[in-house]
Amino acid sequence: MKKYCLDTNALIEPWSKYYRPSFAATYWAVLDDLARKGIVFCPDQVKREIDKTDDDLKEWLKERKYFVREESIEVQERVREILQRFPYIISVGADRSMADPWVIAHALVEGAIVVSKEYVTRKNQRKTRIKIPDVCTYYEVPCISDSQFVEEVGIKFTVRMP
Repeated sequence: MKKYCLDTNALIEPWSKYYRPSFAATYWAVLDDLARKGIVFCPDQVKREIDKTDDDLKEWLKERKYFVREESIEVQERVREILQRFPYIISVGADRSMADPWVIAHALVEGAIVVSKEYVTRKNQRKTRIKIPDVCTYYEVPCISDSQFVEEVGIKFTVRMP
């Protein structure tokens, strides 16, 4: 059974833009079901980033403790290793990307596929900002976009007029 570790942007952007619960509630019901089955999860650090926002996603996630994985010792060790090798994966002081090494570490430890909206940087031209897919490539961790995730797990959308 494949597992998927969701990055913060793979939750916030769909929630606030193209899969808003007001018209795509079934998408979130499917995610909920996949989380209950242990197929989809996010690290506690992702939840912490979402907690900084003031919207309903924070409340939705708060009600689904099974969606969030706590940091094990093994995950913490992997985060330390990732940060030593790729210190620019986080933007200190920018209050963003703090969960990125945790997403990758959880995927490494659990044998999961990372789901992120980030894209591989062109041959790491910017040495001051490393993206999740760059690090995933290094560790040979599969990394897919949220639209690839939707296809891979077989989510189908039905459109109808009210």
